[in-house]
Amino acid sequence: MINQVLKAKFVRFVLVGGLGFLADAGTLFLLISGGIDPFAARVVSILFAMFVTWRLNRAFTFGASNGSQISEAGRYFSVAASVAALNYLLYAGLLVMVPTCPPVLATAIATVICTLVSFAGYGKFAFRSS
Repeated sequence: MINQVLKAKFVRFVLVGGLGFLADAGTLFLLISGGIDPFAARVVSILFAMFVTWRLNRAFTFGASNGSQISEAGRYFSVAASVAALNYLLYAGLLVMVPTCPPVLATAIATVICTLVSFAGYGKFAFRSS
């Protein structure tokens, strides 16, 4: 039973992540099309995607924590920022350690690892029950 619940949560988490990617990429495209610098636009699009995934994960994946939404948001964004840093470090580390590794493959490997880390971090920390 617990395995089924965990699997269902993970599927919802991956679907929310896909929607977060669409929010990220769509916002990035719109901002750049509107003349915003790509580097500044990326910061805004990442923050928007983090907000979108927080709200969707709260509603559909993990449920609300027992604490205030402000403290929950702080925990969520701290996990998201940590995972983003880990993703970049894994990506860069793969490219340095395996110079023949295609960047897209390095991105995929880092993302799979970080998906598991973020699922655990959000479930155990951001949306904790007390």
